[in-house]
Amino acid sequence: MIKIGEINKLEIIKITAFGYYLREEGGVEEILLPNSSVKGDIAVGDTLDFFVYKDSEDRPIATMKTPLAKVGDIASLKVVSKTRIGAFVDIGLEKDILVPLKETEFPLEENEYYFFYVYLDKTERIAATPRIDKKLEYVSPYNPGDDVTALVYDFSEAESALVAVDNKYRGLILKNEYFVNLKKGDEVKGKVKKIYEDGTLSITLRTATHRDERLSLEDTILEYLKSHNGVMPYCDKSSPDDIRKQFNTSKNYFKNALGGLMKKKLIKQDENGTTLL
Repeated sequence: MIKIGEINKLEIIKITAFGYYLREEGGVEEILLPNSSVKGDIAVGDTLDFFVYKDSEDRPIATMKTPLAKVGDIASLKVVSKTRIGAFVDIGLEKDILVPLKETEFPLEENEYYFFYVYLDKTERIAATPRIDKKLEYVSPYNPGDDVTALVYDFSEAESALVAVDNKYRGLILKNEYFVNLKKGDEVKGKVKKIYEDGTLSITLRTATHRDERLSLEDTILEYLKSHNGVMPYCDKSSPDDIRKQFNTSKNYFKNALGGLMKKKLIKQDENGTTLL
């Protein structure tokens, strides 16, 4: 069965003046591949991958162009026009796709990029919605400790990264679980730390154990002190933002590392900061 909005393996069965006709193995439906959508040399009898969508007359049509997103994907797409029925976004094909007005929760501006979930509407036309959260599934096959790949599509007010795991499952990276400059559109690899009651995956980008991270941070602090004449203005009373900016870590981890160094009698703290002993 030919799948609209996805890559299909189809055989070229005949050629005409305006394009090629394709058919699925064992199928009877013929789909047009317009000359404008051909890439490279092809011939009757070839079986190749083609993306299939519907044209303005609701007829399935094929292309050899690679779309910016397929059905089920989340992608950053450009709004190219706005009409009374909704906005249209560029998907990298001859035909732009509709973002229905009823799917729009905030104003979409022309020539701006937004994250959209791509889906098939009731007429099997490809459409898009910015309501990404509502399209992600809560129940996933993953367990704590599993490796995952996730796409950052937004941030919460608390600066936690909202992510789509495998472009399908709902995930969250808490602010204290990442210490890189994440931005929308980043693809990250991490581990499932826990699973919330609703099924949302809590993802961590940390790869080391807590003990290894503490020891590594202790070394970083000592190196900083040695390169700054044995003193620094940071201590366990410093603000979380200052600690994050300088040491790329959370205040909790920073305090643990300072505690470890004090137990080893390598540093001391006072109201002015930290001093190397």
